[in-house]
Amino acid sequence: MSIEIERKFLVHVDDYKKEAIQSTEIKQGYLCTDPQRTVRVRIKGNHAYLTIKGQGNESGMSRFEWEKEIPVDEANQLLKLSLPGMIDKIRYEVISGNHTIEVDEFLGDNQGLTVAEIELKNENESILLPDWIGMEVTGDQRYYNAQLMLVPYNTW
Repeated sequence: MSIEIERKFLVHVDDYKKEAIQSTEIKQGYLCTDPQRTVRVRIKGNHAYLTIKGQGNESGMSRFEWEKEIPVDEANQLLKLSLPGMIDKIRYEVISGNHTIEVDEFLGDNQGLTVAEIELKNENESILLPDWIGMEVTGDQRYYNAQLMLVPYNTW
């Protein structure tokens, strides 16, 4: 069990694609979207995960996260039990300084939204931001994947 510390930013141009070291398709659904905890099933490429996340702290940067790899066939079965709505996206990984920036280009009902996430070791850690990074949205719950499943970007 661990604490996830991350910052989120909007991405305003697709220059990140030229810098990406890899990209992976992700499909995920939610078994629970309670504000105190979310339970997510994710298929990322050839791997699958069950993840439980707690509520974020006041800054929105830190929250409890537990994740376990599960067989892809089991993940597909769990996705059938998921709440209505599915998150489909392509994740691009970009190295920036000592960090890997995960850039999620959303598809489907969230098409047009691109969000970058940077995981940190502590909330005060400095980061090098590429010029394609836009406004910070850390702590803005509209940009949480569980919320995007409930209120997709195309309805804003």
